[in-house]
Amino acid sequence: MRLVVAKCTVTYSGRLSAVLPSGVRLVMVKADGCVAIHADAGAYKPLNWMMAPNHVQEFEAQWVVTNSKGETLVIDFEEVFSDSAHDMAVGPGLVKDGVEHTLRDLIAAAPDVIAANLELVRREYPTPIGPVDLMFRDGDGTMVAVEVKRRGEIDGVEQLARYVELLDQDARLRPLRGIFAAQRVTPQAKVLAEQRGLGWVEVDYEALKSGSVENTLF
Repeated sequence: MRLVVAKCTVTYSGRLSAVLPSGVRLVMVKADGCVAIHADAGAYKPLNWMMAPNHVQEFEAQWVVTNSKGETLVIDFEEVFSDSAHDMAVGPGLVKDGVEHTLRDLIAAAPDVIAANLELVRREYPTPIGPVDLMFRDGDGTMVAVEVKRRGEIDGVEQLARYVELLDQDARLRPLRGIFAAQRVTPQAKVLAEQRGLGWVEVDYEALKSGSVENTLF
């Protein structure tokens, strides 16, 4: 992983246009090629990013990041304060707590709680940034990626959206649907899911364990 702390401006061109004016930021380049720009504020979420696979061209005071979709992220460096690289090796993935792990397995065994006519393809279907919890195929042959959380918040929706974006690059999986499943989905997460073109469903964990389930799918 490469970490650069610098005063810079960032210009994105693609599905829309966006500019980050001059400021001190952390530019993170992961081993898989993902590029993310962070500020000291804003919690964990980057101000802008480009998912892998990317191509990064480095010039004297500028990086140009491009991908196969024609999107471009240009980082113009005014002053670099720190530039370091670290070998993070391959670590273990996120270990879900007992409820989430059990909820995932219960949904895998009873996919009708998500939607009718779903057939399980695989648990923990791999993507370049980590596995999506469940991959199903519906009655029309469409692949359905499901991310499971105990509490459904906007970070989980963003996680699923990134998985779907990467999986959709595989012609064997297109067209791909994404569904966010949780015991409770917050209002903000519901709005974001709909904006991202994702479905969401609230699952009664206790009812699912007992075999008597109802879902609320949108």
